[in-house]
Amino acid sequence: MASHKWVLIIDDEDDLARLMKTVLHKEGIADVVTAGTVAEGWDKFQEYNPELILLDIMLPDGEGYDLCRKIRETSNAPILFMSAKDEEINKLLGLAIGGDDYITKPFSPKEVAYRVKAQLRRAGFTEEKRFRKVCKLAPLSLAPMRQN
Repeated sequence: MASHKWVLIIDDEDDLARLMKTVLHKEGIADVVTAGTVAEGWDKFQEYNPELILLDIMLPDGEGYDLCRKIRETSNAPILFMSAKDEEINKLLGLAIGGDDYITKPFSPKEVAYRVKAQLRRAGFTEEKRFRKVCKLAPLSLAPMRQN
């Protein structure tokens, strides 16, 4: 059964973002949105209020580090950095500014999906917390609106 947890992938490598979206879908995370820049990532973060963010560091219009700091001003959603920057200083900086994990590229998409699931589990996101009750009136189904 697919879950209803919003995950935001912010990465300018379109093929990688699509691959991660597919793998997350296969692992039961149905609601995945993607962005390719810091600006688009911020807009989608505000629109979807995701439960988890996969965030690249090197983006065309800025650094993921800056976006992480901005997100941390309003959210405690887990942030998993995905980056080709594999030096220790980059990992430490990512974790120090609010990242919850740091994954170096190239990586196993399946491993990342399981890290996402583990972070969501630790953060306590479950179906029961997300949707209290769905009212079904044939042919309509009503669910409480998401509050941002």
